Formats: sequence, structure tokens, C-alpha cells
Amino acid sequence: MNKIFLSLAIAMGMAAATLHAEEAKVNFEAKCASCHGKEGKGDTIMGKKYGARDLTDLKLQATRKDEDSFKAIKEGIKKDDKFIMRPFAEKLTDAEIKALVAYTRGLAK
Repeated sequence: MNKIFLSLAIAMGMAAATLHAEEAKVNFEAKCASCHGKEGKGDTIMGKKYGARDLTDLKLQATRKDEDSFKAIKEGIKKDDKFIMRPFAEKLTDAEIKALVAYTRGLAK
């Protein structure tokens, strides 16, 4: 009986993780891809204009902390008192931002 509950809990956890990953992909495409590109390379017109980082860069991913990415998404990034990346605190929950951070980690190959 305990094995059944454990198996069910594991399956539910995997389903939730898949749901978060799919939701993160949708959020990335809706809110981030205009600058970072669908693949995360930052090679869009807007990305080049504002200096979007190449999220597929292994060196960037190795040096960037999750907390820094979370803060950048939540609070935005400013340069000379102007947002070069707008904040998403009012559009995404903390859980959605954490899922986005995890999603962007997966863009590095």
C-alpha cells in the first residue's frame, strides 16, 4: 500500500515539474523571446538594441547565480536610470520566475 502512495506521489511530482517547465516555456516565449530570442541567444533586433545576454552561453550560465537571474527578472535591469529589461514583478509570481530561471538554465547546451 505504501508503495502505491509513493509511486503516486512521485508521478504527481513529475507531472507538476513538467507543468512548470511547460508554463515556463510559454512565459519565456511571451515575455522574454522578443529580446532574448526563442532559443535564448539574444540575437533579435530588440536584443541587440538593449544588449540582451546570450542565455545559451555556458560561461554566462556558469558565472550567473540563480538569485541574480531571479532578481533581474523580478526587478528588471536599469542602465542610466532607464530600464533595459523591464521588471516582471507585477506580471509573474515568484514561482513562475523561479521556473523561468530554471528554464533559462536549460537553454545552455
